Amino acid sequence: MAEARNRGSESTREVIVATALRLFRERGFEATTMRAIAAEAGVSVGNAYYYFDSKEALVQAYYDRAQAEHEEACAELLATERAFAARLSGVLREWVRVSEPYHAFAVKFFKHAAEPANPLSPFSAQSSPAREASIAIYRQVVEGAADRMDAELREELPELLWLLSMGMVLFWVHDTSPGCARTYRLIEVTVPLVDRLVGMSHLPGLRGITKDFIAAMHELRA
Repeated sequence: MAEARNRGSESTREVIVATALRLFRERGFEATTMRAIAAEAGVSVGNAYYYFDSKEALVQAYYDRAQAEHEEACAELLATERAFAARLSGVLREWVRVSEPYHAFAVKFFKHAAEPANPLSPFSAQSSPAREASIAIYRQVVEGAADRMDAELREELPELLWLLSMGMVLFWVHDTSPGCARTYRLIEVTVPLVDRLVGMSHLPGLRGITKDFIAAMHELRA
């Protein structure tokens, strides 16, 4: 009976999230109320608040869902591919592919996520679970790569790649090309450049530059 209740609770939760995302797309984030979400989902307002204490919590649920879908989509690639460039390109391309159904939502929602103090920002404390999970994917990209690279850079690279992915997200939000073809092209031209820089990081003549770059990143992060 407990298992059945858990399945029912999870089903209700998913209905609320799916309904909220649809209304956010159709009406915008600000114009959509929890009461409207509850009515469209066929649950009471109290029940909606039982699962999510705010609209922001619903967006965090979207982040978590999108992140889980991305992890699943990348699993086979990361288990079999060993070349750094192919691993990075595949992970970025899979993000675009699994995010395509949410593109219209992202376009309308971006102005909220772009505000530095907004809890919906990918850099906020509230978004830290999804952010850390995303960085973990890029850690897999690096740790599973057979390519030679500077040891210190290898430690810092997952977070740097996540920051790169945030730039890709910004480009994707504004991409109006069919099937987001321009975003895929951006990945195609950017990854080889990153691959070359990472591949040269262990060379004697460039180790000093690599260390200076890492030191600058540490200072800026602090």
